[in-house]
Amino acid sequence: MPAVSVSEPVIKLVRRTTEPVGAQTLRSTAAAVIAYVVAVWTLPNPAPLTAPLTALLVVQVTLYATLTTGIRRVNSVVVGVLIATALSALVGLTWWSLGLTIFASLIIGRLVRVDEFVPEVAISAMLVLGVSQVASTAWDRVLETLIGAGVGLLFNLLLAPPVWVQPAGASIDSLARAMGHMFRAMGDDVTGHISVQRAAGRLHEARRLDHDIVEVDASLRQAEEGLTLNPRVRQGLLYRVVLRTGLDTLEICAVVLRVLSRTLTDLAKACTEETLFPADVATPLKELFGQLAGAIESFSELITTPVAENAEEAEERLARALAVSRTTRDRVADLLLEAVQEHPGQWQLHGALLAEVDRILDELDIDKRTERLGKELDRRSALVHEHHPWLRAVSRRLRGRQN
Repeated sequence: MPAVSVSEPVIKLVRRTTEPVGAQTLRSTAAAVIAYVVAVWTLPNPAPLTAPLTALLVVQVTLYATLTTGIRRVNSVVVGVLIATALSALVGLTWWSLGLTIFASLIIGRLVRVDEFVPEVAISAMLVLGVSQVASTAWDRVLETLIGAGVGLLFNLLLAPPVWVQPAGASIDSLARAMGHMFRAMGDDVTGHISVQRAAGRLHEARRLDHDIVEVDASLRQAEEGLTLNPRVRQGLLYRVVLRTGLDTLEICAVVLRVLSRTLTDLAKACTEETLFPADVATPLKELFGQLAGAIESFSELITTPVAENAEEAEERLARALAVSRTTRDRVADLLLEAVQEHPGQWQLHGALLAEVDRILDELDIDKRTERLGKELDRRSALVHEHHPWLRAVSRRLRGRQN
């Protein structure tokens, strides 16, 4: 069978539909159309637009977000419908009645505590005010709202949203690779003379990692919501904790990397006419920075690898990277000790550099990761039992029967 050639635009379109934005667009459109069809079949209204409006608002990217925000969204739409129906029966649609509708919707929306969906009360009221100005249709509009809400909730219950672990994992991997690139770049810097301006540029580059961490955190939050209550995932809590604790570790390493960049900048200020380190120190130090880059990337691969797929291999690679890095670190420490005897004025900066390297190695340590992962699982389990004490009673009964 001959191979089928697919154009690049088509490939890009397919890729977009697998991303959260593309998938959400398709899901929202489908839910709104289904809600409209159901409303047309069940209600006598000629244009039941409130049903697709409600379905559009209720369907979220994740099942967890749909269930947690769906009630507030339905309340906001119902309140808006009732306000618009009441005002249309009294005054009709004019410029001042429109303003009064918006004002009343925003005030009442806060009173009924729909939280972040207060603007949607006014939006619903305006749409209904334009579609229907007859008070007798109020019940029909409420039914449309309930139909739209029901379709939106069932849509995500029956067709569970995809799990956004892959985009979150890609974001974490991109962050780790950016940090690895910085380590290798600093390794190149220490082998020769570096100007203060160039060292300061590295420091600014390290500071920009904070913005990357914010973006990765947003992607991870979406993944965490996608894993919560999703029937496609059997180990949702474990996935969430692995990714979250892994990002916490990378965030700490990013902070230490920024401090390390500051140390090298201070060294550049103190060595304006010479190299940062002697040649016998610079070469193994460059190796150390390259090994730290590999360790960071191996750690990212470990935390983004599904538990049942090659996790042991990723852990072995990280263990080897850390072992090699520690050996090189000890060799650099001995060489720096000899260099300090010749240049005692820089012993504080050399000591700070070693301390920062030690902190990164400690954060990436496999045993520490396991300990942190266990503590976070225990903490989240305790929170679940605290909010749902009946779960603890059931588990105690089950353990009693087993004994």
